[in-house]
Amino acid sequence: MNDASKPVRLGLIEGDGIGPEVVRAARLVVDEALAVVGAAPVEWVSLPMGQRAIEEFGNPLPEQTLRGLEGLDAWILGPHDNASYAAEHRRAVAPGGAIRKHFGLYANIRPARAFAGVRALAPDIDLVIVRENSEGFYADRNMFAGSGEFRPTPDVAMAVGVVTRRACELIAHEAFRVAASRRKRVTIVHKANVLPMTMGLFRDVCYEIAHAYPGIEVHDEHVDATAAHLVRAPGDFDVLVTENLFGDILSDLAGELSGSLGIAASLNCSATRAMAQAVHGAAPTLAGRNRANPVALQLSAAMLLHWLGIRDADAVFTHAGERIERAVAATLEAGVATADLGGTASTSEFTEQVRARVHYR
Repeated sequence: MNDASKPVRLGLIEGDGIGPEVVRAARLVVDEALAVVGAAPVEWVSLPMGQRAIEEFGNPLPEQTLRGLEGLDAWILGPHDNASYAAEHRRAVAPGGAIRKHFGLYANIRPARAFAGVRALAPDIDLVIVRENSEGFYADRNMFAGSGEFRPTPDVAMAVGVVTRRACELIAHEAFRVAASRRKRVTIVHKANVLPMTMGLFRDVCYEIAHAYPGIEVHDEHVDATAAHLVRAPGDFDVLVTENLFGDILSDLAGELSGSLGIAASLNCSATRAMAQAVHGAAPTLAGRNRANPVALQLSAAMLLHWLGIRDADAVFTHAGERIERAVAATLEAGVATADLGGTASTSEFTEQVRARVHYR
């Protein structure tokens, strides 16, 4: 239980492009929500990452940032623009992926829902994609050392896909726990018809874990059929659990169906640590113009508070997260939005509207 006399320590990593603006917007609404519910103020721990870290430390993810995160249980990560880094830094693992691997953040939880006031291709969408985050075909995180992608000759490129029972068990448990708090339906997404060993293992282990959750309805679909089903009838889905690459693709599709990647939140977590990170990128052309959409990271921060509430059995964090979610939804419903959603609000104007609505019940 949270001790009101003891500040909560959370990391704050601004990143590149619009990162400083959207991270500040997320921090402001977290501070406001925690104050409203009577929680202790956050002690924010700022840590460098991205281009500024390269300029100061010669590394987009300096060792002091990883050491600083090791003393924290949760943090907010801004977007990074590694495509603009110098060649030697572009060849390295992207900072976000390196952090996920270093701390074993095996679950990437990505909700997709339509909001009143935001034009959505699928107005009835309300689902969560639970994506395995540590292996699969992602070459930057499926090996202990080195890369899972290589070229034995100049004309041949190869990739190794890694699927382990332990990782499948962890992500399946996460998906069923999420479903238990929602509409109690899980769809296992795979491609076992053409990858019978790797995807077959993923599917089968998920079904094995399902026995521990008898109240949850479960079925499976091939990933290509799932993509078509998402477009045709997204309201049919509740929680989808899938491997790394498939989850990345399907969650971007679901984000666009719900209105925009600008409202697509996500949380990377293990049982002991969590990182709020918006799905979208750094949008360098918008940097410093006060035009960035802060919704995705604000909702990601709300997910972070929910995670803390569940882990610590502390309803204060849960209530603060719920207030942020309601305040963002109410602000959008009132027609307040940034330009990418057809509105005229600046980043700071939208954030002030959310802060005001955090006080509403």
